[in-house]
Amino acid sequence: MRILDVAIKDLRQILRERQSTFFLLIMPVVFTLLFGFAFGGFSSGGGQSDPRLPVGYLSQDEGVMAGHLTALLEQSAVLRLVAADGDQEEALAQQVTDGDLAAALLLPPDFGERLLARQPAAPAGALTLIVDPAGATAFTIQGEVEAALTRLNSALQTAQISTAAAEAQGLLAGEATRQAYFDDALARAVAAWAAPPVTVQTSSTGRAPAGAADPNAVYSDNAFAHSSPGMMAQFTLAGLITASQVLVLERKNGALRRLLTTNLSRAGILVGHYLAMFIMIVAQLLILTLFGQLLLRLPYYQQPAATLLMVLASALFAASVGLLIGALAKSEEQAVVYSLVPMFILAGLGGAWMPLEFTPLTVQRIAYLTPIAWMMDGFKDITVRGQGLEAVLPAVGVLLIYAVVAWALAAWRFRFE
Repeated sequence: MRILDVAIKDLRQILRERQSTFFLLIMPVVFTLLFGFAFGGFSSGGGQSDPRLPVGYLSQDEGVMAGHLTALLEQSAVLRLVAADGDQEEALAQQVTDGDLAAALLLPPDFGERLLARQPAAPAGALTLIVDPAGATAFTIQGEVEAALTRLNSALQTAQISTAAAEAQGLLAGEATRQAYFDDALARAVAAWAAPPVTVQTSSTGRAPAGAADPNAVYSDNAFAHSSPGMMAQFTLAGLITASQVLVLERKNGALRRLLTTNLSRAGILVGHYLAMFIMIVAQLLILTLFGQLLLRLPYYQQPAATLLMVLASALFAASVGLLIGALAKSEEQAVVYSLVPMFILAGLGGAWMPLEFTPLTVQRIAYLTPIAWMMDGFKDITVRGQGLEAVLPAVGVLLIYAVVAWALAAWRFRFE
């Protein structure tokens, strides 16, 4: 219980200092937002804007077939139709040239007649597709339009076969009945494409874009996916300033020496101070991960066990570093320097400011000699790669090794006077 008394006393001293809240919570939140907005902010993380490619759409055919094609295109997850008036054909082409539209799609007045007559339904046949041939999205949009046409042709053939079968059984009396049956069968076949039996869903993760040093790396569309773990990793060290200064002050005023006269052992005194730092960092990381989960839409707690394990391992490492700083610093100023200098060096090398995927492989190898890179890797395994407990075990293991080494050095160098 004496160990808990030491830890509680330290926590009270830490919380009384205004700079503690500043470095533990305010600064990491502010820098997370600053770095995140610099990389696109909320607009990249699934906001309210429509991310699909804008395609100008001009239909001069008011028939049923054109309506069904419109319905199929509006279901697309790739392109977004931008309706145009009948006299805007040249304007649409100009907008594609200017880059205001990704493409333009024009349906002639006889579009439906060509499909019903089984004439070619490719973009060069029954309709006109205007794209920038040098653009990166030209083939994507063309493929999406062709897919919609293929679905419409398939629905048309299904309706024709169904109508022929019903007619052969004598179920259709008169042309009006036949046409009504055909229209209903066609509408049902087109509607069936809205809920196909097999669908493919994509998440917000993907392979690194062109220009990345590591083309196999995984990235996230959420702009805060890097800044959140990066600033957590950085400010776990900055938050140790006050905790380290507590040890320096107790050494200077003789409080540590007086503690030796109690029934607490030297190891017990160290554990008490270490426990205070550990609790402080755990609380900091829990608050920051909840901030990321609730406000930044980062799925830290889609794998709660993995996240909590990373929080505990990170706190064990950071508290060991804090104890080492307290052992080495001989003044409050030195405690500040010994906290901030390693923070900036390790954060810079470890990729807290810039994704390592965009750095040369040599830099990446050096980065993984630092605990910050492993800490970030573990959290990004959860939030970006969607992995669980097994994926973070290597990062947890490395952080524990650093924690043991830092603890051993602190115990070796610690002086009570």
